[in-house]
Amino acid sequence: MVAQVIRAVKVDRALQNLGIEEPLSRAGFRLDAGAFVGGIVRWFIIIVFLVASIDVLGLKQVNIFLSDVVLIYLPNVIVAALILVVAALIADAMQKVVVGAAKAAHLPSSGFLGGVAKWAIWVFAILAALYQLGIAGPLVQTLFVGLVAMLSLAGGLSFGLGGKEAAARYIEKLREDISSR
Repeated sequence: MVAQVIRAVKVDRALQNLGIEEPLSRAGFRLDAGAFVGGIVRWFIIIVFLVASIDVLGLKQVNIFLSDVVLIYLPNVIVAALILVVAALIADAMQKVVVGAAKAAHLPSSGFLGGVAKWAIWVFAILAALYQLGIAGPLVQTLFVGLVAMLSLAGGLSFGLGGKEAAARYIEKLREDISSR
């Protein structure tokens, strides 16, 4: 019933207009939002009735486990999947924007820059999805902190070594201004 309602509302057509179908077809999936949401609702109802029947039988530990799966972990799985879907859309769009901007600026490696932008978004999204699922949370945090530290050091070194002469000229100008007063 849920699948029929979603098909009647034509959610698939709206998703096709947003450009979601192309990344899904490249991944080997077919866009059918009604079947996807209908399947999620079907399994949710099955688990809810399973929890109720197990409660009647008095199997408390199994009931607690199933309740935790339905109430705690399943929403996290849905959010992680949404993070990855949104990341796919943003990564493709940003790759096109970066390639277009690089070509407009006559940079020789526009494809490389677009690829870097796309994969940076994908890596960040995968780390966010893993963190949402609670898989290796401290590892994901450590990797992210290490990445930020690496980029900070690289930026500091590049500005420090690349701007050494400019900094020396600026300091010499300051010395002249101070000594002339």
